[in-house]
This record gives sequence, C-alpha cells and structure tokens, in this order.
Amino acid sequence: MSTMATTVLLLVVLQYSLVAAASAQRQPALLARPGCRDRCGNITVPYPFGIGAGCYRDDGLQGFQLECDDSGGPSPPRLTIFGYGYRLAALSLAAGETRTYLNATRECFNSTGGFVDRNNNTSYMSLGTSPFIFSSTKNRLVALGCPNLGYFVDAQGYYVSGCMSVCRPSQYAMPGPCTGVGCCQSAIPDGISFFEPHQRNFPPGQEDSSSFTTNATSCHYVFLVETDWFAYSDRVFLNRTDDFDVPVVLDWAVRNVGSCSAASRNATDFACRSARSECFDAANGAGYRCNCSMGYDGNPYLDGGCTDIDECQLKDEYPCYGVCTNTPGSYKCQCPPGSSGDATAKNGCRPEDKFTVALKAVTGVGVGVILLGSMSCCLCLALQKSRLIKTKQRFFEHNGGVILQQQMRSYSRAAGGAAGGFKIFSTEELKKATNNFAADQVLGRGGHGIVYRGVLADNSVVAIKRSKMMEEAETKEFAREMLILSQINHRNVVKLLGCCLEVEVPMLVYEYVSNGTLYQYIHGGGKGLDADTPLDTRLRIAAESAEALAYMHTSASPPILHGDVKTANILLDGSLTAKVTDFGASKLAPSDEAEIATLVQGTCGYLDPEYLMTCQLTDKSDVYSFGVVLLELLTRKKVLSFDGPEEERSLVSRFVVAVKAGRHDELMDGKVRKEMGPEALEEVTRLLTRCVSMNGDERPGMKEVAERLEALRRYQRHPWGQAGGGDSEEEDKSLLGSNKQQRDVDYKFRPHDVLDLEEGSTYTFSL
Repeated sequence: MSTMATTVLLLVVLQYSLVAAASAQRQPALLARPGCRDRCGNITVPYPFGIGAGCYRDDGLQGFQLECDDSGGPSPPRLTIFGYGYRLAALSLAAGETRTYLNATRECFNSTGGFVDRNNNTSYMSLGTSPFIFSSTKNRLVALGCPNLGYFVDAQGYYVSGCMSVCRPSQYAMPGPCTGVGCCQSAIPDGISFFEPHQRNFPPGQEDSSSFTTNATSCHYVFLVETDWFAYSDRVFLNRTDDFDVPVVLDWAVRNVGSCSAASRNATDFACRSARSECFDAANGAGYRCNCSMGYDGNPYLDGGCTDIDECQLKDEYPCYGVCTNTPGSYKCQCPPGSSGDATAKNGCRPEDKFTVALKAVTGVGVGVILLGSMSCCLCLALQKSRLIKTKQRFFEHNGGVILQQQMRSYSRAAGGAAGGFKIFSTEELKKATNNFAADQVLGRGGHGIVYRGVLADNSVVAIKRSKMMEEAETKEFAREMLILSQINHRNVVKLLGCCLEVEVPMLVYEYVSNGTLYQYIHGGGKGLDADTPLDTRLRIAAESAEALAYMHTSASPPILHGDVKTANILLDGSLTAKVTDFGASKLAPSDEAEIATLVQGTCGYLDPEYLMTCQLTDKSDVYSFGVVLLELLTRKKVLSFDGPEEERSLVSRFVVAVKAGRHDELMDGKVRKEMGPEALEEVTRLLTRCVSMNGDERPGMKEVAERLEALRRYQRHPWGQAGGGDSEEEDKSLLGSNKQQRDVDYKFRPHDVLDLEEGSTYTFSL
C-alpha cells in the first residue's frame, strides 16, 4: 500500500476513533452482556454483537459474532466479522451502521491501450446471510480514470450498477467534480449484499474512440465508497497509480425475521429485550432494529438496557430556564412560582398577571390610545437619556470632577504641558474595558471594593477598583487626594493612572501587576513561597515594601499614610518586585487635630492596637502593620489562626511569648533558620520587636526600617553573615550598620505588655 493510501487510511481511523470517543460519553454503563468484552482497541462492541461464545446474538445467520485480534505488534487491534474476515472500524446501535474497508480495483494500461497489470487484492465482498448489507443511501459506485466503464454484478453475475468515465483534452475540461470526465459515479439499489467490481477499457484505434480517449489515464479504478468520504477535486487524484483502501458503510439489522410484527410473535427470540425499547422495520432490506423509547438511553437489546435520561443534567440538549424536574422518560420544565410562560426559552418566564377581569377590561379601553402611548414612550426615552446624562454630570461634580480638571490643567501648565499620565475616564470606557464588569474579570475582592482586570482602547492592561462606599468627608477631599496620589512615582508603589467620577462612588484605575499578592505568594502554595525559597528573596521583598512606605511617609507632599498595610496589599510583578497598592484606607497626613478622629479602618491581625484605642492614624500605625508583614514573611505563618489555643491565635502574640522565652528562633521558617546566622537573627528580632511595640513612640520610622532591612540583606549576602559564617564582631557591626550601643540593647517587652498578652485583654481586643 502506498504512503498516500496509508495516510488516508490512518486519517479515516482517527476520524472514527474521535467519533467513537465522543459518543462514548453518552453510552450507557450496560453495553455488552455481563462477563463479555465491550471493546476491541478503541472500538465499542455493544450487544447484539459480541466477542466469544455466549456474548453475541445467535440467530443462526452468523454475523453478530465478531473476532478481535489484539495479539500485539505494531498494528492496532483488528475487529472482524467472524467467518468473513472483514475489518470493522465502528459500530452504531442508534444508526444501525458499521464501517468496513475495500481495496479499490485497479487495472493499468500502456500508451497503446495494452494491459500492463492489476492489483492482486480481492476487491469483491460477499456478506452472505449475515445481518449486513451495503447502505444504499451512504455509498456510491465510483469509476476513476478514463476511458473506463466501471460496474459491479451480484452473486449471479448480473449487472447491478455502473457508470462511464470518458476523457477530454485538458484545455476543454468540463467543470464540476466527478461528473463523467475522468471520474463518474452512480447510486446503488437497496438490499445489496454482494459486490464484485468490473471495468472495461477502450483502447485507442477503434472507430470514433478519439472523442473520449484523448488525454487518457494509465490506470483505471472502480470501487464502492462512502459518499461523505470521497471528494474528487483535481487530476492529482485522477492520475494516481497506487493501491488504496476506501471506507464502505454497511447497514445492519436483525434479519432472521422479516419485520417487527412477525418478530414480536416470538417473545423468546424477539431482539428488543428492554422494557423501554421500541421495534421498527429496517429501511434497507428485510429485518428490524430496536431503539430505546423517547426519554430513555442505552442498549435496547439487553434486559434493562434502556435507562431513563436525566434531562435536567443535560442543559444543552434539553434547555430549561425554570424549575426542572426529571420524570421517567421525560422531564418537567416549569416557570418558578409567581411567574408563567415558556420555561424552555431564555427569558420565557414572566411575572404572573395580577390584573383582575375588571382591570383587564379597563386596560382594553386603552387600545385606542396606542399611538399616543408610543409617542409618549419616545419622549420618555429621550427624557431618560437626558436624566442619565444629568445624573452622570451631578456625580462628576459631586465627586470633585470640576475641581480635579482645574487642578490637572494647573499642574499641566506648571509642568510644561505634562499631566503626569493621569486621566479622567468615562463610565463607558471602563465598562468596555471590563466587558461590562464581567465576573470572569474579577481579580480580587476586599473590604473596600472589587478589583477588575481591564483592557483599555490602547490595549494596555489595567486594574480597575470599584469602591463600595465613601464618606462625605472623603468626597470633599477626593479631587485633591487623587491629584496627589497620581504624582507618586516610585518603582515599588502601584501607579494610579486615573479615575472615573461619573458614578456615585468613584472608580480608580491602577497599573496592572501580573503575579498576584504577597499573601498568595506566602500562603498560596504551588509556585509561591516554600521551604526552599532563599532568605534573600524574602528580605528583598520586605525591603522594597518598606522603601515604598518610607517614600510615602517622608518624600510625598503632603505625607501619605497607608492605613491598611498587609500582605494582601503588596503585589508582585513577574520578577517578584514588590509594589504596594490599595490606598482605599490611606489618608493624607492630617493638618490639624480636627482631622484626627475617624472610623477605625484596617485588617484584623495587622491593626495597630494604639490606633484601635485612639482612632488616630499615624505613620507608626503603618510601621506596626509592616512589622506583622515582615513576621509573616520570615515565619511563613498566617497572622491569625483559630485552630490552636487562644494564646497562640495571633502571630504577634506567639512571637512576643517566644521572645520572652528566648525561643523566637523556633518560630522562624526552616529556610530562615538555616540561612540566617545568629547575629542577623538577633538583628531582625530587635527590628521586629520595635515595630510591633504596643507604644507607637517606641517604633522606628519606615525609613529606618528600610535601611535596617537593606543593611541586613548586605550582611546576609556576605559569607560570614550566613549561618555558620565568620565570628568577627567588627565585621558584623560594619555590615549590619549598627553601633554597639544599639546592638547591646536587650529586646524586652514591658511587664504590662506581656501581662496584657497573657490575659488576652488589650492585644486580643485590638485584633
């Protein structure tokens, strides 16, 4: 067999393998008889077919018995009809079809019309008394090459069907595929179970032969082939000289009895065994087949083989947009209580009509004013559109849009025409960017709102935050705060790109950071932080976050207090660079005491106890929260855990108790203990102790925290800074950047701090 023929055959096998695999998803659990094989390779073998004794229907005509040759070797398992040897590619209960293969009959001639050779493969097929016959609707006879008379005969040698294929010069080729020039085709009648092909050549030199022998082909073919498989399109197929196999569709039925009415008289031999099956006469030849009744699926040839279809689980095939109830052989799809209509159609259910007969009569009088009503509707639509525009404008002005535009123009003039990239977006722009705020665009949800992923008109990816609420006091300062926040330009702070003011609560547009949050990195598993993550990576992320907060505290004008520092508000980009985000709880530093009192905001576990009691947000509140973040990074433990004893539910509480007992090193992650030397461990413990101090005055500033962490990174990268490294105290002091007086300070909590922690009063309340 040629390479082309082999390729065609493999494609056919692959096609029907995929069809069989797709249909197997709906095949019932009961396919073959108990204890019998139901597959040969990737071909399903359902009863009445079977492999082996007692596994097939024995009606005395043979054909339902199959053989499976899966002895191994490079060839796939081969399923054949017992006693006939014809290979089957697929079996279908519902369609009553199977597929087999025939070798195309070939004869080749020289330029003078003399015979050269033919293929030696047996091309005829005799199905005898088996349940199979050739499908008259899905096969056709094809004669290929010219000039050629192709036909086939029955078992008695009489002509059944054929066609004539002639030649024409290339410049006079007729349009249309396989219409008699180089290729012809013909239909076959019903009830054919024998196929023996023949062809007749017309050598040149005979009278008037030139009219259909010019441009003759060297080889001629005749074959029976599946209609959907054969597609003649060009002379590449016409001029082939190799041997190839073609698929043929066979119709099968139970043929030992001619019809259902005759078969049903013998209950013992009747093939439709399932109580939920139906019998119908075969369309091609004598006999009958069985199918499961409407609403049932399975194998009708087995006792109990047809099972009820749960239509409620198959929404694509049996749509129901109301209340679906499965019933034997069917299902009920009803509109929910209080509504009526067609529940099988989308939006088909409508609220029930509550009008009384009298009201309906009154309503009927209104038919005379339909024209007036339609005009009113047009007017209402215009008014509604105008009202929507006014509403957007009112929100825009209420949220300080006019003031923000003026400030942006002033800033742009002062900056020489540059507005810093900040933009005021319309509602339509953000709806289009997020596919109307679709659920699959949600990046995260928090206490202040929902964050969506969006793609702007210039194809830039952004993060869009829809806040839940805003206090009246915040609204008045919103424009000023937006302009100030937009000017923050730090590599470790998420850039604010713009806002939308046409809604009740303004929406903020930030740059998109691709690698999730630090919380997910620490606790999410997978490719996040694990026991093998280097200590330097953790210290770098902490130092970058501290630098961002220090920048906001000391370099921004006016200073900006974050107010909700936590691992969920620190994002990581593709290179794990830290970026502080979510200014939903942030505040510009208060300019007077009247601005101090506010609602307590923040997250349990990170919240500054002093802020909880005084409602006064300071830069030391951010320091406390950052200390919790640093502790979370080094221990790889969650800040709150309600599984253990009460005194161990808070990570800070556990740390304080561990420091008091001198066992704080045991709280650290295994990788931290392995890489961090004793000097570095004491240094980071001192820093943590100061950050989470109950008294804000005892906490360092964020700038000092950032410098300490960077010094600790330099020390840790030095060979003697690692666990088991050098023991030079002078080198330690130089790399850690601290004097001896500072390093000799004993880190201790005041007695009342420890007492509060042990009794679960002050600190527990702050959580």
